[in-house]
Amino acid sequence: MANGKIVKVSGPLVVAEGLADASMYDVVRVGKQRLIGEVIEMRGDSASIQVYEETSGLGPGAEVETTGFPLSVELGPGMLEQIYDGIQRPLSKIMALSGPNIARGVDIPGIDHEKKWSFTPTVKPGDTVKPGDIIGTVPENNVMIHKIMVPRGKGGVVKDIKAGEFNVLETVCTLQDGTALSMSQRWGVRSGRPYQRKLYPEKPLCSGQRIVDTLFPVAKGGTACVPGPFGSGKTVIQHQLAKWSDVDLVVYIGCGERGNEMTDVLNEFPELIDPRTGETIMKRTVLIANTSDMPVAAREASIYTGITIAEYFRDMGYDVAVIADSTSRWAEALREMSGRLEEMPGEEGYPAYLASRLAQFYERAGCVQCLGTDERFGSLTAIGAVSPPGGDTSEPVSQATMRIAKVFWGLDSALAYARHFPAINWLNSYSLYTDTLEPWLNSNISPDWMKHRAKTMHILQEEAELQEIVQLVGKDSLSAADQQTLETAKMIREDFLQQNSFNDVDWYSSFDRQFRMLSLILDFDTLCRDAITKGVTVSSMSYLPIRERIGRAKSVPEDQYVSVYAQIETDAAAQIAELIAKAGAEE
Repeated sequence: MANGKIVKVSGPLVVAEGLADASMYDVVRVGKQRLIGEVIEMRGDSASIQVYEETSGLGPGAEVETTGFPLSVELGPGMLEQIYDGIQRPLSKIMALSGPNIARGVDIPGIDHEKKWSFTPTVKPGDTVKPGDIIGTVPENNVMIHKIMVPRGKGGVVKDIKAGEFNVLETVCTLQDGTALSMSQRWGVRSGRPYQRKLYPEKPLCSGQRIVDTLFPVAKGGTACVPGPFGSGKTVIQHQLAKWSDVDLVVYIGCGERGNEMTDVLNEFPELIDPRTGETIMKRTVLIANTSDMPVAAREASIYTGITIAEYFRDMGYDVAVIADSTSRWAEALREMSGRLEEMPGEEGYPAYLASRLAQFYERAGCVQCLGTDERFGSLTAIGAVSPPGGDTSEPVSQATMRIAKVFWGLDSALAYARHFPAINWLNSYSLYTDTLEPWLNSNISPDWMKHRAKTMHILQEEAELQEIVQLVGKDSLSAADQQTLETAKMIREDFLQQNSFNDVDWYSSFDRQFRMLSLILDFDTLCRDAITKGVTVSSMSYLPIRERIGRAKSVPEDQYVSVYAQIETDAAAQIAELIAKAGAEE
């Protein structure tokens, strides 16, 4: 370990000399309070250090001590249900130690070193293990099984392994070369965890949100971005994805967002019941709370901390979702540090390497074959919110993200103000996964899935074109077929795409339910167009009682929707036939 002296303090940036032995990204301890920092630039024996805590009171001459290790997280049993700050310090432990305000220089391990866990071996003496192999399991709670893996760079023949109650530091397995394996391991946050091979994502992530799953799906192992101005519902859609996505585990990163939004998450998640397990959603969630009033520099670390924890669970063979709220605040932290380092600024003051840093984050997503001999497969889906000032998506963070992420859910403040949630604009959003997901959706849900999606998108786009004509000459001047297009588009918007996240039936829709609900609307549209050719007016069909029943289809209880939807289809055909007969009689 090397010791140096501070020569300059500029906010979260500290410059120290006498650190010729230090390496890039080494963790250092700064000043008497031993603040946590990280070396981000080296020039001779002078090191520029990013300090992850408040630096007030720090001055030239104070001592800096290197640890010789990169910024890393401690991985092992005890991470689930935890709430961490940006550098993996458990906030509940910090509160017990220093009260409601985080004291500076607090050094608390990321996982509890004292708690005993019940370890069950899955290998026996004489077995050969390689990096990534599972040597045992720990029931972390009654929902998740924590799989203990051989760390990278270790392996050999098992000499001794024992079952029982151990803490995370005690040896549970000894190899013949004397290597001792415990239930915990460390990993540097800035480098991705290794895997055998990366696969192309082929299965959709079921979010339960109809506009997402039907029109703009994201694959398990895919990447998505949610840009939108203030008040457009970014947090709403991210909370919904965290609550209902069909993944085994969620890592929610509150990166620089307002404290009240993170408080909503902390209050809601423990009370929400997971539909798959019947337990609270917190049982399969790790929260990283790094709000806007916490040190700016720690925002940058929080993104890496979150995705490293997610990769660790992915390596166990789980499907994991990382939800980052928001990458704009993270980019602002990069901009501030870049400015203090006096680097040449890029567009709008952001560093020139902004796009490559964003790409490094998103490329850690994916479906992989994990390390190990048992052919495990895991996935990591990365979903990042972007908060462009004034909703202007031409700014650098939005543009860089859109070039990298394959799904774009463009939020619209006009929809949010009209209380249409999720406020995703169907005209400027897109998904580049639709072609790769088509085989799975056609074989597992319905061969008509993509046909229905294409027809829906066509109707919505046609409506947008017709609205311009309506504003000029009025709706009555349109042909009957065009008037019907407007009616069907209204049904799609209000009865299908709009979803109430506070209604305990409507807050989640399965793939099957989404398909049947959309079929109701599109089949009704087909019946109406046929009736128009037989002399029935559009206005007479818009007042049919069946229209109201289709509108209320989203509120039908889960155990009844199949039979109720079938009855609606039958009644719709009967009511339209009645109108056709009446029109024929009048002729």
